[in-house]
Amino acid sequence: MPPDEPQRSGEQSAGFEPPWWLRNRHAQTILPTFLPRPDVDHAAVLRRVDLADGDALAIHDDSPAGWQPGGRVAILSHGLADHHRSPLLVRLTAKLTARGVRVFRWDMRTCGAGMAWSRRPYHAGCSGDLAAVVAAVLGWCRAGTSTDPDLTLFGVSLSGNVLLKYLGERPAAVPAAVGRAIAVNPPIDLVCGVESIGSRINRVYDRHFTGVLIKHLEAWWEVRPDAVRPAGGERPRTLRGFDDWFTAPAIGYRDAFDYYRHASAAQFIPAIRTPTTIITSRDDPLVPFEMFAAERVAYPPAVRLVATDHGGHVGFVGKKGNDPDTRWLDWRVVEAVTGEPVQPDERG
Repeated sequence: MPPDEPQRSGEQSAGFEPPWWLRNRHAQTILPTFLPRPDVDHAAVLRRVDLADGDALAIHDDSPAGWQPGGRVAILSHGLADHHRSPLLVRLTAKLTARGVRVFRWDMRTCGAGMAWSRRPYHAGCSGDLAAVVAAVLGWCRAGTSTDPDLTLFGVSLSGNVLLKYLGERPAAVPAAVGRAIAVNPPIDLVCGVESIGSRINRVYDRHFTGVLIKHLEAWWEVRPDAVRPAGGERPRTLRGFDDWFTAPAIGYRDAFDYYRHASAAQFIPAIRTPTTIITSRDDPLVPFEMFAAERVAYPPAVRLVATDHGGHVGFVGKKGNDPDTRWLDWRVVEAVTGEPVQPDERG
């Protein structure tokens, strides 16, 4: 950590070492998406969770041979405009199931296998949907017994914010079976995040994600003609414009900033009781590290902030030889879920 930068309350520096050619924040954010993707054919069982408002969520259940009630379980949540087949979630599922962990990946509303099951959209504050997923998973894992699993919750980027909001808005309602949580690069201050991504240096990201979201809407409207739609107006070219145009009114808020104010997880973090690790990088171009400052967030004893000097936004591709492969983040998640250290010569 640079000597002139004060350490955040409860912050720990992590030993992430990128290769020399991947030290740049934008390289770590963009180039890993072009690396070879895992060719894993998961034999997941597709399950459905019906919600009180008539929508439903798709849940993908990967249960390794020999798993028994009381065993380890992980619920994995995807990021913006993604789904259960995102490369990160696929890699984590392969590595965790190989170690006996039962993994549930859920598609947020309008995403993945559940695209046609919802007429309302997902968003950065949809903690109620995560609560429904947790309750359903616990029921499936008990399998007629009274034995709870050892449950880990994982969220990345947008779903990391959802996860932290879930843990802190009603901490007494979080089931005791939830033993730990991991949030990676979560935009816990959505106003700060959207201002950063809207800056001149990040304009390419802003335009890219906005275009992806509009294409996602068009695909969703094809399969759900009755889905909520914007009142009108020109299609936006920025994320803030998209949230003013569609997201905020679709979920009942006045405008984007009203939505951001209610959904940002920073205000809920002080109440978290579940042991929680936030992993982020100081050079994330999309989620400014300033939003994690101690003067902005009151971290309770249960929350540990782990910061790396490099890594970009959900990059974390490290040097060879430190882990079984170069995906540093994957192995930190494996260690957290299993409670066992990973050895460099261990099979991925």
